[in-house]
Amino acid sequence: MPKIKTNRGAAKRFRATGTGKLRRASAYRRHILTKKSTKRKRQLRKPGLIHASDHKPIKRLVPYI
Repeated sequence: MPKIKTNRGAAKRFRATGTGKLRRASAYRRHILTKKSTKRKRQLRKPGLIHASDHKPIKRLVPYI
């Protein structure tokens, strides 16, 4: 059985936690930051978790995560 290629774009976007859940960066923090409140920008720094129903397709893209 050959090895599965990792989708490199997805590999840069997702990381696994210690318990095996998947982490992602928050959206809406790249540009146009002047109109966003300090509280909102600070909360966007925290990583979000991927919902359990989305684990299977992401595991297909990044099999060795």
